[in-house]
Amino acid sequence: MAKKMDFISIERLSQKAVYEQEVEMVERKGKGHPDTLADNLSEAVCRALCNYYMDKYGAILHHNVDKALVVGGRSIPTFGGGVVCEPIYVVVAGRAVTHVVKENNVEMVPIGSLAIEAMRESIKKTFRHLNPDVHVILDYKIKQGSEDLVKVFELGKGIPLANDTSFGVGYAPLTETEKLVLEVEGLLNSDDYKKKNPAVGEDIKVLAVRRGKKVDLTVACAMISAYINNLDDYLKVKEDVKGDVLNLASKYPDLEVDVEVNAADKPDRGVIYLTVTGTSAEAGDDGNTGRGNRANGLITPNRYMSLEAVAGKNPVSHIGKIYNIISTNIANRIYEETGKVKEVYVHMLSRIGKPINEPLVVSVKVIPHDGITVESLRSDIDGIVRNELENIENVRDYLLKEPLRL
Repeated sequence: MAKKMDFISIERLSQKAVYEQEVEMVERKGKGHPDTLADNLSEAVCRALCNYYMDKYGAILHHNVDKALVVGGRSIPTFGGGVVCEPIYVVVAGRAVTHVVKENNVEMVPIGSLAIEAMRESIKKTFRHLNPDVHVILDYKIKQGSEDLVKVFELGKGIPLANDTSFGVGYAPLTETEKLVLEVEGLLNSDDYKKKNPAVGEDIKVLAVRRGKKVDLTVACAMISAYINNLDDYLKVKEDVKGDVLNLASKYPDLEVDVEVNAADKPDRGVIYLTVTGTSAEAGDDGNTGRGNRANGLITPNRYMSLEAVAGKNPVSHIGKIYNIISTNIANRIYEETGKVKEVYVHMLSRIGKPINEPLVVSVKVIPHDGITVESLRSDIDGIVRNELENIENVRDYLLKEPLRL
């Protein structure tokens, strides 16, 4: 039974650690996947607003732009070339402070130009062959925030007040399978790999299922038609990708890894994953903020998860962003600093209008190593939780310096 210490609950979790379970599933949608594209565009607009508000007014004003939609276009890729016939349509929607009254004058915030330019730059940084001025229609629907939420935001002049009643979830450590999935996508989307194998596009999805020690890894990899002259070229690139992934997987000797690249291909029928720009969004695949990776960059059905979209939420008071990040920080610290747990899960829940460093509950669930009691861990865990909450505004400062990795 959990023993409460104020708002902190610490209890033993009576289940096998994920790495001990017979079946584990892990997914990652790479940076060029339409859902990740939507996340990154929401976050790019959020960061642009934060920086503008800070530069102009010395504070981040109320905003949430966590509703982006990517509507796929239409393309005709051909060996050695191809064309985008109908552009991708992107719209970022949400709420923001659109005007400020200063010395009896109304100053308008250039929401439109900030949003469009942020989206354009984000696409340029993400893709080599998707031209935001040619292949994409950029749009925004960002309106003035509702009066009650703006007031809640403004009341938090000291410690910010939560602008939602919601929760965040974090866990530690990553399993070998989770690390492998992250590394595979990171390898294939690295700058060095694109130089080595430029035909590999940015839209990469990695899904792993582990059964015992056997891991079946499915890699969906958009190929760029300009670098592929015929079917033999395409098949060669596929084999190269498979070989490179298997070579990376050799770092995990406890796992027996099998790799399938572009499993839907039917080369004898002319069905292959060929694109003009490196993303499936060019040919009808759509994306939406919050449908992809969680705050740690993974989709993990064996784990507790929050369905909150982290991208696009303001980093000052929206606990849908802040709590998902800080709960992960707490979990990592408990695992690393105690050295006595197999796994730890952290749930944090807020109530709208309350200071963000005063959650209604922080629930810490641990699977201790054999011979370790929850009571022996309680003081250390309590101290870590309280320390993270005392420094909760560091999350905002970090997010202003470093892009959110989804």
